[in-house]
Amino acid sequence: MSHFIPCKNVDDAIHIVDLFFKEVVRLHWLPRSIVSDRDTKFLSHFWRTLWSKLGTKLLFSTTCHPQTDGQTEVVNRTLSSLLRAVIKKNIKSCEQCLPYVEFAYNRAVHSATHYSPFEIVYGLNPLTPLDLLPLPNNSIFQHKDGKSKAEYVRKLHEKVKANIEKKVESYVKQANKGRKMVVFELGDWVWVHLRKERFPAQRKSKLQQKRDGPFQVLSKINDNTYNIDLLGEYGVSATFNVADLSLFDAGDEDYNLRTNSSEEGGNDEDIGSGMTKATNLEDIQGLGGPMTRAKAKKAKEALNILVTTLLVTSPRRKKRPK
Repeated sequence: MSHFIPCKNVDDAIHIVDLFFKEVVRLHWLPRSIVSDRDTKFLSHFWRTLWSKLGTKLLFSTTCHPQTDGQTEVVNRTLSSLLRAVIKKNIKSCEQCLPYVEFAYNRAVHSATHYSPFEIVYGLNPLTPLDLLPLPNNSIFQHKDGKSKAEYVRKLHEKVKANIEKKVESYVKQANKGRKMVVFELGDWVWVHLRKERFPAQRKSKLQQKRDGPFQVLSKINDNTYNIDLLGEYGVSATFNVADLSLFDAGDEDYNLRTNSSEEGGNDEDIGSGMTKATNLEDIQGLGGPMTRAKAKKAKEALNILVTTLLVTSPRRKKRPK
């Protein structure tokens, strides 16, 4: 069931809480959990403290991944279509139309449940002006006995649940066509896809790299979301959807370009150091396939040897005579 409440962008967290208690808690009591995006209002200390004291769990969608709260996104899209059909060109009447649009949305039969939200919550559909034209329908008074009413609502919810599960299965089957299940373990090294909307500074030009890394997986939130060690380089949330991550492979083209570029400007006369450098690079580049913990340890040891060799064999600058 949906409630459409008008508010402004300048409203702070305190005003949003007042609206929530006035329009939602008043009708449905306190929620067990709230799913919201990462707006500053919902990340504020006041908002977190209030709901923690009331026992409500706060869940946040992944940055730049609205599919996390897909049900809300679908409702927003439907609301836009309804308002566009009702207000026409009179945009200023949007706030006055919201109560009627909300009633129409909750009264309509949804394709996923095959019932209207009103019928699922209250056990029957409310009367509309069209229902008052013919003779009164006695079907709305058929549940006089409390036991039969409870049995009807129970069966109704079972049908709704079965319809939703059937619809979700069809959605999952359609969405998973050609999709591979990818699961990362703690400590794995991954590439991060630099989306334009999330990394605008790194994607100003088409010639800039589309991914960066490797970065290490710090924690697993669920099979679709991971916390990555960005090392504070970008100043964005370190939580990424699995669609923006890929396993680090030492044989990747991006990695080879970076390692080969480090050889520029070397000392051609120092043959021994050059051989040591090449040997260490071969050790690193030979770590093909997905980066496991053992391979990461081996790569780290090879890099340490390479850095130590470069520091020892690099020519020291001589002091100029006074």
